[in-house]
Amino acid sequence: MLNGSATRRVFLALPLALGVALTGLAGQGQAADMESLHFLIPGGAGGGWDGTARGTGEALTKAGIVGKASYENMSGGGGGKAIAHLIETAKKQQSTLMVNSTPIVIRSLQKVFPQSFRDLTPIAGTIGDYASFVVNTESDIKDFADLVARYKADPKSVAIGGGSVAGGMDHIVTALVMKAAGAQPTKVKYIPYDAGGKAMAGLLSKEIQALSTGYGEAAELAKQGQVRILCVTAAERLKDAPDVPTCKEEGADAQFVNWRGFFGAPGLSDAQKQAFVGALEKMYATPEWETVRARNGWVNIFNPDDKFVAFLEDQEKVIGDLMKELGFL
Repeated sequence: MLNGSATRRVFLALPLALGVALTGLAGQGQAADMESLHFLIPGGAGGGWDGTARGTGEALTKAGIVGKASYENMSGGGGGKAIAHLIETAKKQQSTLMVNSTPIVIRSLQKVFPQSFRDLTPIAGTIGDYASFVVNTESDIKDFADLVARYKADPKSVAIGGGSVAGGMDHIVTALVMKAAGAQPTKVKYIPYDAGGKAMAGLLSKEIQALSTGYGEAAELAKQGQVRILCVTAAERLKDAPDVPTCKEEGADAQFVNWRGFFGAPGLSDAQKQAFVGALEKMYATPEWETVRARNGWVNIFNPDDKFVAFLEDQEKVIGDLMKELGFL
């Protein structure tokens, strides 16, 4: 088993190491303009999946790559309901992309649902979103060091919420960062919510003292003065948020970036798969995409087709080892 430091380095480097560049794709087929595209979202409104699907659809339609985009939120089973639906209705879903992210790997390992990414058609990983720790602006927790001090004194007095199930990604990130800060990672009082939007509502209503969530989900509310971002799990301060410290600066030397991407129905033809890949690749060069990306603080990560599959296989192994070390498997 890897030690904690080595595990963090391997696990957290994977998303960036496997795809920050958008190069090497020339000649793999021309991008196809589509008449319509349907997005299946496995969680509720306001979460990271919802924002990723709608932001991608916004860029594709405004750039003229896709004529019309539609959206369907289908919560349930930790994302399993939408996955099962896509598989069961595959023949009717030839123009559908389902958004997902690291949790499809985590929840499959946990047997939250019986399927895995292998039961779908992986299209591409498209973006990364750093994790962040957030408090209500009215909170007397002023910085991340204050949060850690209170946690070390009495872990049960600090309820930390997230938009995923217990043992899910937001929970794992919390445990990972608390471990890096020298606290007991398995004693987190974690409160699960169905998607990031509901978790954020819990923070604003003071049901929880802090929130583990993607930076992109907190950025706009932080600009509006409703929440305060204590730190982000990036190696360096984000250019879109230069005033927000990294968790490393705050004494927790852990880095994490959550990929988000898209999957098609099983049995999708190679031509349709390449049309999806081409449309997403073409999107990156548009000003419409840059507007969406900058607004959400996302990192451009493009792992198409076979590269995406290889990345998922590697992440499955590394996350599985980490979850065993933290006691989540």
